[in-house]
Formats: sequence, structure tokens, C-alpha cells
Amino acid sequence: MERWRKAQAQLLGGQPALALDGYQVLIRRYPKLATLWFELGNAAAGALDFPLANKAYRRAREFAGSNASLLGMIGQQYQNLRQLNDARACYERAMKVDPELVDARINLAVWFEKERRFDEAWECIRECLAKFPNDDQARYFEAFLLHRRNDHEEAERKLRDLIKDGPRYPYVKYSARHLLGAVLDRMGQHAEAMKCLLEAKELVRTITDTSLLEKAYDETQGSRREQLDALTPAMIRSWREAAAVGEGKYRHAFLGGHPRSGTTLVEQILDAHPGLLALDESVAVSQEILSDPALVPGEGETAAAALDRLAPEVRADMRRRYVKSLLREVSGSSSAKVLLDKNPSPTASLNVMLRVIPELKVIIALRDPRDVVISCFFLNIMLNATNVNFLGMERTVKHYKDLMDAWLRLRDVGGFDWIESRYEDVVKNTEAEGRRLTGFLGLEWRDEQMRFFETARRKVVFAPTYHDVTQPVYAKAVGRWEAYAGALEPHQEALAPYLEAFGYA
Repeated sequence: MERWRKAQAQLLGGQPALALDGYQVLIRRYPKLATLWFELGNAAAGALDFPLANKAYRRAREFAGSNASLLGMIGQQYQNLRQLNDARACYERAMKVDPELVDARINLAVWFEKERRFDEAWECIRECLAKFPNDDQARYFEAFLLHRRNDHEEAERKLRDLIKDGPRYPYVKYSARHLLGAVLDRMGQHAEAMKCLLEAKELVRTITDTSLLEKAYDETQGSRREQLDALTPAMIRSWREAAAVGEGKYRHAFLGGHPRSGTTLVEQILDAHPGLLALDESVAVSQEILSDPALVPGEGETAAAALDRLAPEVRADMRRRYVKSLLREVSGSSSAKVLLDKNPSPTASLNVMLRVIPELKVIIALRDPRDVVISCFFLNIMLNATNVNFLGMERTVKHYKDLMDAWLRLRDVGGFDWIESRYEDVVKNTEAEGRRLTGFLGLEWRDEQMRFFETARRKVVFAPTYHDVTQPVYAKAVGRWEAYAGALEPHQEALAPYLEAFGYA
């Protein structure tokens, strides 16, 4: 069908709003076709019409019947929208209609674990292993749950057996070694932990063309640096002076810094305040601001000039879309006065955010650069043009330098509201640092903010450190780098200026 092919091409080509018209015509003609409703939902979500997306996914579920594969895909889309109850319901139904579908069981177990429903996650995996005792994914996740339970010796045994048997899935092949490194780290076997990490990261390079991702990162980073170099205090002042007073319902704040600098801990302390709504690892900045075609320079124009010339109506539209996307996971209206967008990566493009939201209040989380680098090296997260840097120590250090150079440049230019917060200070005196940051956002400190971990347990946290922030504050991560001083030794000189700049020399 030509109309369907055209709508699919528009959707895959990044034109979801155009695809919507075609899909809605098709739906009227074929109202019971589950796949059509599913694709309509994807187009609506891409066009930020979240009520229509939810309606379409509901109808897709209604007509999916025993199509377990489609139910799993609908569940994944619900995950993207952070509609977690619906995602879980899809996985549960997929598991019932096709008990042989291992992926549905694994997906369900993963979400039980993220919701801290460990007994249910464990039962799900045990049932899976009873039916499929040799399944790589189930064996890996069993070891992961043992690690979560702090049964590190048994997790180590399971992982070594899995690695010895030669996992079939590439993800399990390298992730088992990566997890073994994390387990050994907890057991104090630091030299072998680093050895396992290096093996895992080398395996990733054999199954993915990481050079293309690194090239894409380097090109983007070069463009960002040029834009920041051209930034002047006069630009920042003019942006702020031209901003509409009292624009929008909310006051906006951004919490950034380098990944693994304590951003999630600070976010949870602030989110425990009833007057603040924190959005965790949202894609709103990247999708609705940084990807806007209006930022593309014209012929002979620099990126900095393109940013500076953005028309008021363009900025207003970017801001409207950004807020709408930011609130996609919030049911109903929020009574919060402050929206806090916590996401480390956009720190490198903070100047673009300041163009769209000049009154933005900025909190930058800091941590000893050596601890940051080691913590990032221990991350095993989805590979993209940013995270590819964490496959090698040298590029992990480079990424730290790139991102924190962007912050230092913006800090020097000034002209906007910012504050820095050191992880070590948060750990040492949580209330004092929490009061300081809360006051910066124009709010009064609330005693319940000291019990932030109780609030965190009642929701799903999307950051890689989601498990840690459901515990009371601990100091064991301070000075973690010392156990890996040998691995860091070749990079100490490169990190020295940042130790000085942030007070860690």
C-alpha cells in the first residue's frame, strides 16, 4: 500500500508530524490492524501528541491478540514514554501468550528490579531458568540479581561459569565480563576487576565499529568548541535582556556536570521538596532544542551566529516543545514551582539552553576528576557517540576534559545564574549542602529532603545509579580512584588542571 509506505518513510525519516496525516487516513480504512495503530502511536509520540500516542498504543494492545513480539515492542515504546505500568502489562501479557518467549520474561524481570521488586524479579528469572536452563540472558541476569543482593561470591561463580561456557549473545559475552569486574571491585580484587573490564571493552570493539562513533563524537565536539569560543559576555547579557518576563508556568533549572559526579544524588535531595519536580535523564533537550533545524548555520554563517540570530518566535516554539516533552511522563498537572532537568550530557551545550531559556538556573555537580574517570570506566551502558568514549581510559579522560572545558568556558563568560556543588560536600554534610542548593532555586529547605532515599524508593529512577540513591548517603565512593591509581597514572598530568580548577589539587 503506497500510502502506508509513504507514512513509514516519513516516520523513519524524522518527520512524524507529516506521517500522522497518512496514518490517520489508514486507520479509518483499517481500524482493527494492530501494527497500524502501533506505528500511529510512534508517529504521535514523535510529534509530541502524547494523548494520541497513548490512545494508539491502547488500540494496538487491544488488537494484538497473541502477537507476543508486537506486545513486546509496544512495551518498549511505553518504556520510552516512561509509562511503566503499561510497559510492564505488555511484557506480562506477552509472556502469557507465548511462554516460550524468553525476551518478554527478561524484560519483565528487568523492570521488577528497577522498581526494587527484587523477589518478583528473582522469581521471574528462576522460572525462566527452569524452562531454559542454558539461556545466556537469564543466566547473566541471575548473576546480576545476586550482585544486587550483595551475594558477590555466588555472583562471581555464576559469571565465571557463564563466561567459560561461551555465551552466544554478543551482549552477554561482554556484559558478563563487565559485571564480573564490578563484582570483583566490590570484593576488593581491584587488579583482576580492571583486567575483566579491559577484556569486556575489547570485546565490544570487535563487534561494533566504534571508530565511526568516535569520529561522530569528535566532529560534534569540534563544532561545540568553536561555538563556545565565539561566545561573549555581551551575547549572554543580550539574551537575558531580551527574554520575556515571567514566561511560562514554571521556573526552570538545569542540573548538569560530568556523568558520575553525583548529579543523581543531588537530584533526589532536591526532588524530595514538594515545590520542585525533577525530571531524570530526559531526552527533551536533545530532541526539542539541540536537534532543531533552526540551529543549522546558513551558508557562510558560523554556528555561534546561527544561535545568536534565533528569532523570538522560534525560541518560543523550542521552549514550548521542550516543556511539553519534559513533562511527558507526568500524569495530570503539577503544582511544582520549579522544573529541574537533570541530565549531565547537555552540559556541553548549555549555551544553547541559555539562548532558549536565558533565566535558567544552573547547578553543576563536581567530584574529584579521578573518581569520575574511574566510575565512568566502570559503566556498561548503551553504546552511542558519547558513551563510546568509556571503552578506553584515554578517551574517558578526553571526554571528561571536553565536557568540563565547556563548563569552565561558560563559567568564565558568566552572565547567568549558576552554582557548583561538590559531591564530597554533599556526602560530608548533606543538609548544609542541600539547604544551599535549595535556596539557590528560590525554595525553603524542607526536613523531608534529608529522607530523599525514601522518596526515591517510591519511584523509578532512570539514571545508571538508580540503586544507589535509594540508600542513605554513604562515603565509600570518595577516593575510589586510589585503588586504581596504576591505571590512572599515565593520565594524571592531563587531569591536573581540573584538579586545580575545581579544588582537588
